[in-house]
Amino acid sequence: MEHDSHSTWEFNGSFYQPSAFLMRGIPGLEALHHWISIPFCALYLIALLGNCMILFIIKKTQSLHEPMYYFLSMLAVSDLGLVLCTLPTTLGIFWFNMRSIGFDACLTQMYFIHILSFIESSVLLAMAFDRFIAISHPLRHPSILTKTTVLKIGLAILLRGMVSLLPLPFLLKRLTYCGKVELSHSFCFHPDIMNLACADIKVNVFYGMIILLSTVGMDFIFIVLSYILIIKTVISLATKEECLKALNTCVSHICAVLVFFIPMIGLSMIHRFGKNVPPLVNTLVAYTYLIIPPALNPIIYSIKSSHIREALLRALCRKSGSDR
Repeated sequence: MEHDSHSTWEFNGSFYQPSAFLMRGIPGLEALHHWISIPFCALYLIALLGNCMILFIIKKTQSLHEPMYYFLSMLAVSDLGLVLCTLPTTLGIFWFNMRSIGFDACLTQMYFIHILSFIESSVLLAMAFDRFIAISHPLRHPSILTKTTVLKIGLAILLRGMVSLLPLPFLLKRLTYCGKVELSHSFCFHPDIMNLACADIKVNVFYGMIILLSTVGMDFIFIVLSYILIIKTVISLATKEECLKALNTCVSHICAVLVFFIPMIGLSMIHRFGKNVPPLVNTLVAYTYLIIPPALNPIIYSIKSSHIREALLRALCRKSGSDR
């Protein structure tokens, strides 16, 4: 990143490409950026400490070495990645007004933001599958979701995200850009960069839509189907207590799904169809999508999962005991 207000251009015949883009903080509230950075710092700190705590507790607690918690570890890692991708540029703008980001650096940030978002979506689907197997086939659950199977699922999730999104930076690099270099956010987002081009972007729009629908869209559909099957199984249980106990194991996951998918769908709709949406709304939805889930997920699972809560309390008790 550079601290300047101008962007130089590379000229190659009729092909123009900016050497840098200008990122944007919260439109209309630039004078308050230093104050606005306080809640952002708090959210980033909660996300970093919370997800590191989840990973530490799962690693150190033998009883948590189960598929559900392995998938939760994957979710925590993807959340940490999202935080580390957006934190430098966001706080750089709020604290130092460092708005400029190099063209290639922007494409790199964009690639990792989208990969980590796709990974999070896939992990949420894997967690839904785990809940379905645990509730519908409890006796077969350990034999279906073995450590090897969980590892294979994790690798498949990673490869799907990396391979499906690999063309995006190259599709953006082939475009000719005009005089506009200001992005809508304090981070780089594919539709945002694409809309600055003055070339035909139909290929980018088509590829982006196909990838979104075939990955995140399908993940969401299969998550919904998983819960339809879970509800069907729960209804067939003998007692009300058994029903409530089974559903209670899904509450944390349902909250994580809603926290992730609602702002993601909202942001996608704004970029595709929201030409007249105020910039402030666009910005707030983007921050909600990228910052709120990583901060809330550790809190949700710490509150709703008794195993995580008990392991955390034991760790704190050991720490306070060793300090005496």
